[in-house]
Amino acid sequence: MSKSAASAVDNDKKVAHELSKVLADTFTLYQKTHGYHWNVRGPSFRSLHLLFEEQYNEIWTSVDDIAERIRALGAIAPQGTGALGNLTSIKDGDPTGTADDFLKDLKSGHETVIATLKNLVEVAEEAGDVSTADLATQRLTAHEKHLWMIKATLDA
Repeated sequence: MSKSAASAVDNDKKVAHELSKVLADTFTLYQKTHGYHWNVRGPSFRSLHLLFEEQYNEIWTSVDDIAERIRALGAIAPQGTGALGNLTSIKDGDPTGTADDFLKDLKSGHETVIATLKNLVEVAEEAGDVSTADLATQRLTAHEKHLWMIKATLDA
């Protein structure tokens, strides 16, 4: 294997590892958002139930794209709670919390995913992987919008 081919393989491995972190954070945030959708209660139940549903549906559709990009780079996409749990920076949610607790926790979760995605963009760009950088940028846009909606709800 030539030196440049070996470098490309190393770059793909680095990018796939960072994508795996994004997958883990995304999947964990999806589960948390869906759980909060089920368990929200109080005067803002209806609006939050719908907001969380909109967000978890959008997040869910991205999980497959992220995992398939990992596979396109020749790596194995992590699966299962153990593998994803070892890669994520997001803790499980508390279903007994208040609606405000849920919003604050989801705000933190989106901030974490955004940071993980920004790191991925940097690694992908350094590797010359424009496809992964583009996917990460699209995901950044989605999570920044979700974060904006949560922050706006918290300020209401």
